[in-house]
Amino acid sequence: MTLSPKRVVVLGATSAIGAGIAERYAAAGSSIFLVGRNEQRTRQVAETMTMLGATKVGIYLADLRARDQFGDIVRTAVEALGGIDLVIIAHAVLPVQAELDYDVDASMDTLMTNMMSPIDLMHRFALVLEGSGGGSLVVLSSVAGDRGRKGMTAYAAAKAAVSAYAAGLRGRFADHNVHVLTVKPGPVRTPMTEGRALPFMAGLEPVVTSIVRAIERKAVVIYTPWFWRPIAAALRLLPERVVMKLSL
Repeated sequence: MTLSPKRVVVLGATSAIGAGIAERYAAAGSSIFLVGRNEQRTRQVAETMTMLGATKVGIYLADLRARDQFGDIVRTAVEALGGIDLVIIAHAVLPVQAELDYDVDASMDTLMTNMMSPIDLMHRFALVLEGSGGGSLVVLSSVAGDRGRKGMTAYAAAKAAVSAYAAGLRGRFADHNVHVLTVKPGPVRTPMTEGRALPFMAGLEPVVTSIVRAIERKAVVIYTPWFWRPIAAALRLLPERVVMKLSL
């Protein structure tokens, strides 16, 4: 697939999927702006982007739970790149639900990271794209958000909200040349899932390839790998009393 250079912002720069998407555009000569919390890992990602052929690489170190920084992140990204064509919102945590079941504060922290932060940032960047004539906004949700269940109460609830908010923004900005893509991956082999016994684990590269293709064809919602779409559809049809008994 031949990609044209873009001005790309990655929120959650050390996310394996987010960085993987950015690498494809870096190799096409894009300018990349990386936002991450861990300085060492974010700088390593930046070095990789430069090695692959990015024409410019900027970084912004931030804890993406700190909403008071979000306005400055957006302004700095626009200034650093001279405008934005593509935003990738990829930051998330995957907690062990058993550790949250009796810790309400930890559950709320998870919702802040996985729900409120992505929603806030996607809306801010959608407004920027609208004001500059358009672009693509890519939001990493999850198949987990299609049905709440006891094995991942906080994670599934957050991803459900992210998907719903992205759908609203997609409709709101559709007439302003702002393309909003919701990505619903199943479990992917990344550092975030290391050591987890999750079903149908997919490799990183095929997932990244499917997302890049979806960006280029301006898809609106994708499941990746593809077989999660019928699985998710079946899960949504299950009676609640059946879902209550599922361990996942």
